[in-house]
Amino acid sequence: MDLEFFDDDHLLTAAHVKLVKDLVAFCGQALHLRADTEMAITIVEDAEIRRINREYRATDRVTDVISFAIEDEHEELHGFTAVPRDIGDLFIAPGKVREQAKDYGHSFERELGYTVVHGFLHLNGYDHIKPEDEAVMIPLQKRILADFGLKR
Repeated sequence: MDLEFFDDDHLLTAAHVKLVKDLVAFCGQALHLRADTEMAITIVEDAEIRRINREYRATDRVTDVISFAIEDEHEELHGFTAVPRDIGDLFIAPGKVREQAKDYGHSFERELGYTVVHGFLHLNGYDHIKPEDEAVMIPLQKRILADFGLKR
């Protein structure tokens, strides 16, 4: 996985940044993605994720993660080397993640991991709106977290 990571305000510790990067790599392996698959994660304050949620999702509230999946996977161009696949961008608000960890009674690390995996799966076409889709996404999410060692 080729991950671009932005935390300009240093909202995460170095250990948390490492956790996120390691987990993204682990998710890429779990889904058997090409090594040159690209994505970006931007860490933002609660006010910024609320603005993004309001502007792009017409929902005026703070959320933990927003995913912007890129639907088009580029194929080989005229016989040349394949263009790396860009699956999209995640915006994560650690303030909201911290609040949810407290509400659910588990560690910040576990909730951050859950948020990363959840968003990652959305970038790869998984969803949980319909019961049949949820029956695929949620068990996969739980398996990845457990295999990585982030249990409730």
